[in-house]
Amino acid sequence: MKKTKQEIITFKVDEALLEALTGIPNRSEFIRTAILNALDSACPLCNGTGVLTPNQRDHWATFSADHSVEKCGDCHEFRLVCARQSRRRARNKATGRKDAQASNR
Repeated sequence: MKKTKQEIITFKVDEALLEALTGIPNRSEFIRTAILNALDSACPLCNGTGVLTPNQRDHWATFSADHSVEKCGDCHEFRLVCARQSRRRARNKATGRKDAQASNR
């Protein structure tokens, strides 16, 4: 098994962050884990920058024509909701048909 080469990355921190990291037994491991967790949670469109490029805005405009961002009534987190799927579920409920996606879960 080939061992992967590790790179060293350094960065500056302000006094408050330095103080917050004081006492953590393995700061390197803590920081690596925090970065990996942040990357797993980054927005798939902007990669966590909070800014969309002009092309991404165009794609979002097309996507958002049939989707909306709504707050979940159960967990209170924001989520994407497909209007087409909501309309299909409403039609199926009115006609008494089961939602195919719900029965596949």
